[in-house]
Amino acid sequence: MHCHAPISLTMSDASSASPPSTTADAPAGNTLLWILLALAAMFAVWHPRAPMATLALVDWQTIGALAGLLAVTQAVERSGMLQATAQRLLARVHTLRGLGLLLTAAAALLSALITNDVSLFLLVPLTRVLATQAHLPLARLVVLQALAVNAGSALTPIGNPQNLYLWHRSGESFVGFMGMMGPTVAVMLFWLFAAAWWLVPRTPIALKPAAGTQPVQPRLLAMAAVLFVAFVVALDRHWLLPGLALVYGVFLLAAPRVLKGVDWALLATIALMFVVLRQVAELPAVAALLQQWPIAEGWRAYLAAILASQVISNVPATILLDGTVRDLPALAAGVSVGGFGCVLGSLANLIALRLARLPDGLREFHRISIPFLLVCAASAALLRLG
Repeated sequence: MHCHAPISLTMSDASSASPPSTTADAPAGNTLLWILLALAAMFAVWHPRAPMATLALVDWQTIGALAGLLAVTQAVERSGMLQATAQRLLARVHTLRGLGLLLTAAAALLSALITNDVSLFLLVPLTRVLATQAHLPLARLVVLQALAVNAGSALTPIGNPQNLYLWHRSGESFVGFMGMMGPTVAVMLFWLFAAAWWLVPRTPIALKPAAGTQPVQPRLLAMAAVLFVAFVVALDRHWLLPGLALVYGVFLLAAPRVLKGVDWALLATIALMFVVLRQVAELPAVAALLQQWPIAEGWRAYLAAILASQVISNVPATILLDGTVRDLPALAAGVSVGGFGCVLGSLANLIALRLARLPDGLREFHRISIPFLLVCAASAALLRLG
């Protein structure tokens, strides 16, 4: 998952306005957080590390970028803009299937242009607000968006971190890399829209009784927009700490309630993912398996990339396998398809579920994503063999 940060800045006392109902809901359960915490404790006993060495396992650039994104997303929600946008969208789209296909296509397209995580931070909160105004299959729509950003971001070198890494390794031009990924992405998008067509019925959208409308706060929205731009510039120049200080300092002074809505459990979960999964990748048994298995090229390299992504996520899997796999197109295709299946396959999956605040999100995600992985993996393999 590639992290750039959206920014929002408010000059009025936006914090005094009542938050939208969507931000007041309790976040989804923290089952994965507790599992990762238990695994981290096991590693601490089994292979003790100095505290600073453990902290060094965390990609703080990613955590910091997410922290900025979460704060900005809260500001956008509290500005009322998502509610106004949802009302306009529901006035123009009249069937569940039409809405599902539109949101899925938007997620796939945006992820290829502005990365997978930023796409989710824009679309999942909007989808959650849509569900407060109409009877929608929220879980299915969010899962489809998670699948969409994994598929769409695989097309371009800048869509996700593993592509950026492999692009620099490949020596391909920007367009040449897209040509290499094009067939695999075409397969994933075909099954993505087939899944959206199948899972979202073509029934009229039933609106919920109108609740009190929240007025749009233009100054809070403008603040968010300015902070987004400033934070992205800061990340691009590797000024993470000054960027975070700007975002959180402005919100602390101008809209402190925005910071109360930040999902700190999500940040803790992702930090623990780095701690646990990187230690899994360092295990001598894992290194021994990589040396023994004939996974240097072809379908074996492709399959190894998929399986490794299910266990340690696709970005660490890319780095782990890069020294063993010589078939770069097979590796790129495998880690892209490997983003489906288990929620750990891609960081984007976890972010989508947390942003949606779905109590049973993990169960619904795996009910859709695991069959999707099997179908996409087989189809892409046949395409490569053909």
